Amino acid sequence: MQPKRGVEEARKNLPVLLEQAHRGKTVLITKHGKPFAAIVGVDNIPKKDGVSFLRLRGTGKGQWGRSSRQTIRRLRAEW
Repeated sequence: MQPKRGVEEARKNLPVLLEQAHRGKTVLITKHGKPFAAIVGVDNIPKKDGVSFLRLRGTGKGQWGRSSRQTIRRLRAEW
C-alpha cells in the first residue's frame, strides 16, 4: 500500500517526497480524504506502447520564440 499524504502536508514536505519518489517510493496525495494526485519517480511512470514521455523533452523548443519571457509579456499585454 502506498503512503498517503494530505495536500497541505505534501506541500510542506515536498522536497522530502520528491527525494523519496526519486528513490522509487510512490506517495499518494489526497484532498479531503480522496485520492487527488501521486508523486512518482520518472522510472515508475508506465510507458504506453513502449514510448517514454521523456522522448518529448525539448520538442517544444523554440515554440515561444527566442525569449519565452518576452512572448509571455506580449501576450499578457494583449489582455
